[in-house]
Amino acid sequence: MNVVVVFAHPSADSFGQAICSTAVSALESSGHKVSLLALYQSHFTAAMSREEWLAYHSDQPAIDSTVQSHGELVRNADALIFIYPTWWSGLPSIMKGWLERVLVSGIAFHFNKKDKVRPSLKQVRHLVGVSTYGSPRTYIAIMNDNGRRIIMRALRVCTGWRTKRTWLGLYNIGNSTNEEREEFLQRVHKTLRELS
Repeated sequence: MNVVVVFAHPSADSFGQAICSTAVSALESSGHKVSLLALYQSHFTAAMSREEWLAYHSDQPAIDSTVQSHGELVRNADALIFIYPTWWSGLPSIMKGWLERVLVSGIAFHFNKKDKVRPSLKQVRHLVGVSTYGSPRTYIAIMNDNGRRIIMRALRVCTGWRTKRTWLGLYNIGNSTNEEREEFLQRVHKTLRELS
């Protein structure tokens, strides 16, 4: 499979980086072709420019060369994997900006004759989200876990309702032990190694 991994964490020595490395290793060891989009490391610009906003409703909404190349990877992806820390009950701004700038009309969705949104990424068979949280699971549930909702629900508007979904979360990370973190990495490795 062609797998696109979208990773957002600013620190190269973070646990998020360990998750990302584990994920890529598991996928590659299963023979998948992996395209890693490390947003902070590649200095991806989160904010949509005025020019992009003006182009958004045109026939060519992706006018930036980096956005175009990311869009091409997404168009050919069989699986999309998002790895990030949950901050303020949601996605890091750089990942939210990636969604807004890359998953535009003509790449992620299109409009039918009745002006209704239809998926353009029907080839995507898997959506996987992997996140760490500073709070316990019960608190996250009360706060609605907005990042998870975007990846597990909203993106299915672009992929179709038959897309399989997998969520892996490590909650209350600040109080987690080394053993709990290692168990989580093993869970990530096993889950992604078995992705087919």
